[in-house]
Amino acid sequence: MKPNFLLFITDQQRADHLGCYGSRAARTPSIDAIAARGWTADRFYTATPICMPNRASLMTGRMPSRHGVRHNGIELSLDETTFVDQLRAAGYATAHVGKSHLQNIETLPPAYPREGEPRLAREARREAGGQEAGRHGQEIWKRWEDDPEADIETPFYGFETVDLVIHHADTAYGHWRRWIRKQVKDADRLIGPENAAPAPGIELAKCRQAWRTRVPEELYPTAWIADRTIARLRELSKAGKPWFVHCSFPDPHHPYTPPGRYWDLAKPDDVPAPPSFHAPHRGLAPHMKWLYGMRDTGRAVKHTQMLFACSEREAREAIAFNHANNACIDDAIGRVMAELTALGLTKDTVVIYTADHGDFAGDHQLLLKGPLHYDGLVRVPFIWVDPAGPKGARSNALTQTTDIAATVLDRAGVPAWNGLQGKSLLPLTKGSASLRERLLIEEEGQRYYMGFPDRVRMRSVVTDRHRLSLFDGAPWGELYDLREDPQELVNLWDDNKALRGELSEALGRALIEHSETSPYPTRIA
Repeated sequence: MKPNFLLFITDQQRADHLGCYGSRAARTPSIDAIAARGWTADRFYTATPICMPNRASLMTGRMPSRHGVRHNGIELSLDETTFVDQLRAAGYATAHVGKSHLQNIETLPPAYPREGEPRLAREARREAGGQEAGRHGQEIWKRWEDDPEADIETPFYGFETVDLVIHHADTAYGHWRRWIRKQVKDADRLIGPENAAPAPGIELAKCRQAWRTRVPEELYPTAWIADRTIARLRELSKAGKPWFVHCSFPDPHHPYTPPGRYWDLAKPDDVPAPPSFHAPHRGLAPHMKWLYGMRDTGRAVKHTQMLFACSEREAREAIAFNHANNACIDDAIGRVMAELTALGLTKDTVVIYTADHGDFAGDHQLLLKGPLHYDGLVRVPFIWVDPAGPKGARSNALTQTTDIAATVLDRAGVPAWNGLQGKSLLPLTKGSASLRERLLIEEEGQRYYMGFPDRVRMRSVVTDRHRLSLFDGAPWGELYDLREDPQELVNLWDDNKALRGELSEALGRALIEHSETSPYPTRIA
């Protein structure tokens, strides 16, 4: 009998902000209970620490350089195969609830056309309002606001039903915004920083990275996503065939707007700064000096999506609100898991928990996310609960977002497709010690900052012991001994040129390993 799958994913959640990953401040009993029932990967990394390309990597099992979604705003091609496509073709019922972000959510299209895009294709895209022709452009928030009939055309990358949330916090759009407007008269007056309740003393409120939402807990997007997931589980329990449900929360991503009682759950004054905040750094690279200089001269940009160097107070607030949002998510997951049990589905369902990327949350005096591959940003939670698998097991093997597709297909007994780059984690859950010698992390930035003359582009290789990062156009880089220096305080780039060369070779080999291999050339006798 084929198993069901329930995949939980959060947005911008650090692994070490969960109790099951060692946090003493976290209030995540439901997620911790999931971990106690299954297998936990302690070294699970993103393919890239950016929302849209990493979600595309999750769906396709391929790196951003292969599926083409190199940064936010580039839509996942409808020609790409997703593992949900494969499940659906094999007879699975499929449903998505919450944040998708496989297509552009903003009104601006990519600044340049796809490389090698034919002229006629460019003209068709221009006529479609700047987006790709066909079924692209479905997640643009303004489309949903301007057209009350706008909806997702299914199947959507393999999903037969979609309950959509666009954006983050209490300013989300999509199906949730339509729903809350039906529940509350003038619902928009509850939403956003301009309608927020007073939040005296909160520094992040001054730059609109946090506000005390007036949206009640039971109407907040996190609660709605849990409610819709429960409704889908009830429907699918009667479908008479296996199913896959994707439950995707937009939090704890900034801006931080934990609703109701969650706002005061963790006090910034009671939250310590992370160990790396005050620790001395050695071999600090120029881009870090640039960030600190912007802060120290009062020029840091704090109201956008860009990372910035922060004060200790801002770091404490971000950590407190992260814990608050995580607790809100945990309660929602607890309700979904309770329904799974009530429906008698736990014995037939594989439960998966992960995040699309992490958050600096004060590490190295930084907030939000950006092209610095510190552990808090690139390492995320991954939990696999299989009724036929181990309980309470953990692994230190190098694993990655691209492995999710391969693992689900392997467990479902559904063939993979040519070009899948991830590897099945099932051997690790059964006791194997390792899966790979190294893994690659890609990043293609959108912004011109941090002292770079062009948008920031970088690649990192992570091995059992080290992390090496190279930046396009820069004569310097980063090199850390993760075993001796887990806080990544000492950049060894200039200290150990032999090790730098060894890891540069490892990065080169990783790049070759992840280059496209299909279609194979014609075989000549």
